[in-house]
Amino acid sequence: MKELKELLYGVSIEAVQGSTAVQVNQVNTDSRNVEYQDLFIAVKGVAFDGHQFIKKAIENGASSIICEHIPSSLSDNSKVTFIRVNDSRKTYGIIASNFFDKPSSAFKVVAITGTNGKTSVSSMLFTLFQKLGHTCGLVSTIDIRVGTEVLNTTHTTPDAMQLQEVFLQMKSKGVTYCFMEASSHGIHQSRLSGIDVDGAVFTNLTQDHLDYHKTFSQYRDAKKTLFDQLASSAFALTNLDDKNGLYMLQNSKATTHTYGLKNHADVKIHILEQQFSGTLLRIENHEIWVKLVGEFNAYNLAAVYGVAVELGADKEEVLKELSLLEPVKGRFEFITSSNGIKAVIDYAHTPDAIENILTTIKTIKNRDNRVITLMGCGGNRDQSKRSLMGKIAATLSDDVFFTSDNPRDEDPKEIIEQIISGVRTSDRHKYDIVIDRKEAIQRAVKIAQPGDVILIAGKGHETYQEIKGEKQHFDDLEITKNEFAKLN
Repeated sequence: MKELKELLYGVSIEAVQGSTAVQVNQVNTDSRNVEYQDLFIAVKGVAFDGHQFIKKAIENGASSIICEHIPSSLSDNSKVTFIRVNDSRKTYGIIASNFFDKPSSAFKVVAITGTNGKTSVSSMLFTLFQKLGHTCGLVSTIDIRVGTEVLNTTHTTPDAMQLQEVFLQMKSKGVTYCFMEASSHGIHQSRLSGIDVDGAVFTNLTQDHLDYHKTFSQYRDAKKTLFDQLASSAFALTNLDDKNGLYMLQNSKATTHTYGLKNHADVKIHILEQQFSGTLLRIENHEIWVKLVGEFNAYNLAAVYGVAVELGADKEEVLKELSLLEPVKGRFEFITSSNGIKAVIDYAHTPDAIENILTTIKTIKNRDNRVITLMGCGGNRDQSKRSLMGKIAATLSDDVFFTSDNPRDEDPKEIIEQIISGVRTSDRHKYDIVIDRKEAIQRAVKIAQPGDVILIAGKGHETYQEIKGEKQHFDDLEITKNEFAKLN
């Protein structure tokens, strides 16, 4: 139980109607499924505006309301305290932090943002610092970890109250470093509000999520907000080779650093040799063999190294552990059949990601072997990228199966029609449409010859397929292994 005025510490308040000296047991932003609550925060969401539920919240027992405007029909209610703020979302994050006694101040938080690479960088940092002897926390698309304990996750960046509750667990377990993905949605919706962010990393920026952000500049600026809000005591590390890399650092109060392969960055990395089994890299003046493949992973490793050095880790120890890192689940996860067919399972679901993964495969495969790509696009997501991904997949592959990803509420046939609309006329002979994803994998394995490479893109680590609101078990890697076993 806390007093309301304690929860409001750090909140910019525009007006108060009533007393803030009230006790709060429960904080909520959703009055539709709650029988009782002390404090209700009216948040404007994508589908609903919480201000529409203020009356119901009061009927359910809310004694205090935080909102951006006070409904005139309720303003004379003497039993309820109304607090008007400029930004309910931001306020919610601060209150969530205060509710759990600011747990993120007990350890260092490093947030990673960008279109691609967030999961890989955050996961590798978590593994690296665990190996270096620290108790760490991880908030990623794949899972949330507190030391060796794995928690369930449904969003890249969880709800503010959920996130602060996870941080409280991290604090109680003695976590010293937390590495977290910061999605553009999460940043824009102020889910990081109230968190003491000690460092931020920018990986890259390409087209994605325009269904939400509407324009590329709005998507870019959502990412930049993370760096704009850093304190002067924090650090910012950016990809100098990305055209938006330096833009992220503009007006940031943090100490700034860069990494890259092409430009003269603070952390410079070179690719010396690539194979399916790994890559020979030179980081600064050191050569190391790593188990990760592709230029995109070289960038990821440069970011990991840069963060580790900034956090004071011993360089030689860092390089040693980098050479031992395993690929992140669902990111260029590589298996080979008994007769030599190779399959790569990857989460690539943007134009840039699909191009990077296919370019890498073509670079390291034997000239005479084919690249067979299987891909789709998620439903209820950015439609403008679909034709671009179709064009890239068909251009850089020898054979393509366009199939379902997570169609969600959309018709998978219509999604595929949008994908193939981008395929060049000269490449139209390369593709087949196989809506059933399992059948598409079976077909790809059936036509593959020894040495050929099958790229199964889009779902990566996911073990489900979402159709019409239902998640059914579906694991690309599991199905591929089963099909490979039939070749024996």
